[in-house]
Formats: sequence, C-alpha cells, structure tokens
Amino acid sequence: MFQGSFVALITPMTVTGDVDNEALERLVAFHVDNGTDVIVAMGTTGESATFSHKDHRDTVKQIIKFVGGKIPVIAGTGSNSTEEALALTQAAKDDGADGVLLVAPYYNKPPQEGLYQHHKRIAEKVAIPQLLYNVPGRTAVDMLPETVARLSELSNIVAIKEATGDLDRGKAIMDLCGDQIDVISGDDATAMDLMLMGGKGNISVTANVAPREMSELCKVAIAGDRALAESINKPLLELHAKLFVEANPIPVKWLLHKMGYGSNTVRLPLVPLDEQFHAEVVDAAKTAGIEL
Repeated sequence: MFQGSFVALITPMTVTGDVDNEALERLVAFHVDNGTDVIVAMGTTGESATFSHKDHRDTVKQIIKFVGGKIPVIAGTGSNSTEEALALTQAAKDDGADGVLLVAPYYNKPPQEGLYQHHKRIAEKVAIPQLLYNVPGRTAVDMLPETVARLSELSNIVAIKEATGDLDRGKAIMDLCGDQIDVISGDDATAMDLMLMGGKGNISVTANVAPREMSELCKVAIAGDRALAESINKPLLELHAKLFVEANPIPVKWLLHKMGYGSNTVRLPLVPLDEQFHAEVVDAAKTAGIEL
C-alpha cells in the first residue's frame, strides 16, 4: 500500500519550543518537490514523546493540510497504553491521515501475547491502514517474527517498520508473512540491503536532509538494481552514521536548522547538538552533496 522513501519528519520549532508552522510548511514543500513518497508525522524524529495529545493532533492536521493530498501522510499514534494509542489512532483517521505508525508498547515490557492483543485491538477498532514499528533499542521489547506473522492476518495491518538493523530479522519476517505484510526498513545504514532483499521502502532520518537522493535510492533498490543503489548510497553512508552521533533527532534537527528550517530547539529532556559534533555532521552533509 505504501512504499518508497518515507521521511520520518522532524517538527520545526521556534526558539520558545512552539511548532514553527511557517518552517513546517516549507519543509513539507521541500519533500513534495524532491520526490519523498510518504511523510511520517509525529514519530520519534518528530519528538512525539514531548507533545501533548492536542499539540500532537494539531501538528498532524497541519502536515496533512500542507501536503494537500499530493503524497500520503502516516501519523505516529503509538503508546504504551492501548487506550491512548486507540484514541490517537482514531484521531488520525478522523483528521484525514492515510495510515498510522504504531510503535510497540514501550517501558511496560509486555510479552508477545500482550503485543499481539494490543495491536489486534487497535486494528479491530479503527479502520485505517496500520504499520507496526519494532525498535527494541528504544522500547525494551522486541516484537518477534512469529508475532508479526499473526498480526499480518489482520487486513488493515499492512506493513512493519523493522528498525533493528538486523537483515536476518527482516528476511525471517518476509519468509513467514509472504505478501501479507510489507517490510519497511527503519534503519538508514542497512536500508539499501533490506530493500534489495525484498523490503518495500525505508522510513528514514537521512531523508529529512537528502530527500531526492533517498527517493532515488529507494526506487532502484526496490527494483533490485544493486550496482546503481550502491552508487547512490555510497556518498550517504557517512551521513547515515553521523545523524546518530547523539540521540535522534538531535543531529538531524541541528542540520535542518543550518539549512534554514526552523530553530535548533529540541524539547527537554533532549538538548541541542553538542558543539564537538558540529564539524563531523557538516562534513558528512557535504560529502552527501548537501548545500549549507
């Protein structure tokens, strides 16, 4: 249903920490004009963890408005509370999102049956395409391929963002689920290889600053052209790494600030990129052909 280059969009802010809607509108246009296939709003990179439900919903609505139907918008609606995730998912549907991204419930450390029942309840209650999101490095829980296979039998669970960076894990899900669910990378460093193996796209941090290149990379990798994919990916390799010298979205938000999209403000407990990393992030951006 969704494939290609999905940008895990930052949320531009003013120096006071409010959403900078003017910068957000320009950022959305930057992606629409440069080949991004799907916008993921209010995910980890969008700093959803520090937004109230009202501000979360308002930001999703603004992004949908700015996109104007040109490309799909997927809203992050996950929570470690099933009822909270349900409410956010219903709101996204009501506000016109094309799909939702549901991170595995974090902190609670539910067993596999709890993960299954959580996602099953949301899928049955809200008729909108849903993407699972497995990122154990952040959630402290790992959704196993067998659980993904069970969930893939629900018609509106259409994909999984697999962010472990483990290619064997991606292959196991593909083998178990066949064409019942799409596997989308959530790890820029290994995304090319996952797509060459049969993955259908990449939910990308790098795409925030290099949308054209990431769009082309996804197209050729999904088509199976390894040589061309490697030639596109090679200048981006350092950037994939340097955008994680501190916790995402600290580095990418600093870089977008340098590119003119909002202030360098991140909401506490995150803080702006430490000065010791500035030069290496700039060098990686220049290697990728980004003009600052």
